[in-house]
Formats: sequence, structure tokens, C-alpha cells
Amino acid sequence: MIFHYVSNDSCSNATGVVIVIDVIRAFSNAAYAFSVGAQSITLVSGVDEALALREQIPGALVMGEVDGMPPKGFDFGNSPTEILRQDLRGRHLIQRTGAGTQGAVRSFNAERLFAASFAVAEATVCAVRALSPGQVTFVITGRDFYGEDRACAEYLEARLNGETPDPRPYLDRALNANEIRFMPPEIFPDIASDLDYCTRLDSCPFAMPIARENGRLVMRPVPSEFIPS
Repeated sequence: MIFHYVSNDSCSNATGVVIVIDVIRAFSNAAYAFSVGAQSITLVSGVDEALALREQIPGALVMGEVDGMPPKGFDFGNSPTEILRQDLRGRHLIQRTGAGTQGAVRSFNAERLFAASFAVAEATVCAVRALSPGQVTFVITGRDFYGEDRACAEYLEARLNGETPDPRPYLDRALNANEIRFMPPEIFPDIASDLDYCTRLDSCPFAMPIARENGRLVMRPVPSEFIPS
């Protein structure tokens, strides 16, 4: 298996199996939204697009951020701590963020697309192995190309290669990510709790494949027990 690493700026060229990674916090938040019952999540690029889509989908809720903060009119921000307080059973969510959802939207040449974070690492590995791909491309969505998203990607690569690495060094890179400098606790009071949730390896036993449905990118959880071994 051959592995490639690209950024949001170059992911449009990625083909085959593509894994879009956002550890802090979009695809950790999405994983926890599924864990409290969300049925599906549509990924979008723009704030206005997200709000307009909510009007078209009965009962839909919008989550995400601009510069880390929830935009006006959004139901939730980008915080796992916040989302875990909700009862989202059967609800459809729309997610817009500045990094993670941008990587997914821009990966339009992918044949199979996944969203990933440490929370869904092993289930993602199982789902990708089941496809037996010749190559895998990781989209590093964070502003630091060698930061927390790269750490997650490198961990996934090791697992896809059949290795059993000590996860601690990879998780420590997330705990000490440069991204945290842009989230002071006086503005982001839940950031310490969020970071804890973002570094809980395999806390969610499902993969998050993204499918194209009627021109939209829709993500649904696939539990590990339904992934072919």
C-alpha cells in the first residue's frame, strides 16, 4: 500500500481512497455527534450554504465554526464537549468548518472518501483495509501540516501497514498542537475538555465514510461489526 500526504490546497488531485483528517476539532466533533445519536451529517463549505440547507431539510441542525467560533444562526459550535451534552437521536446535522469540511468538499476526485480523527482510528483502518486499496491519500486539513492531523495520519498508516505502534507519541503531538495557541481558554472555555475528547483513541467504534448523494456530501457512521474483516 502506497501512502500520500496532501493539504486542503492540493487534495483536489487525490484519487482512489482518500481520508480527510481533522482532529481538532471537526471530525472528532462529528464522531461524538454520531455517538449521541445523529443519523447523518452533510458536509458543506460555506456558512450561508449551511443555513440555507437547514431550511430544506426538516428537523436539521447546523454545527461548525468560523475562526473557531460558532457563526450566527448555527445550533452548535465545533466543540465535542458541547455536542456530548445533546440528544441527537435520529437527527440530521449539517457541518461547516474552516478546515475539515473544506478538505472533504475539495476532495472531489476521490473514489472512496472517509472523515477521520483519533476517535475513529481503528474503525477507519478496518474500513480501508476491507477495500484493499493500492494507495491511500491522507488530507491534512490543519494549518500545521506536521501537527495533530499529520500525527493521526501517521498513526493510521502504521496500523494499515499491520504495525501496533505505541499511540502515546502520536496523541502527545495532538495534545501539544500549535492549533491550541489559537484557542485561549478565556475565549474557548471548553478547550481543555475538547482536547481530552479529541485524543481519546478509538472512543467511537465506527468509521465515517462520506458518500455523494444528490450533489451533497453525506456522512453516516458504519459500526465496526458491519465492516468486512
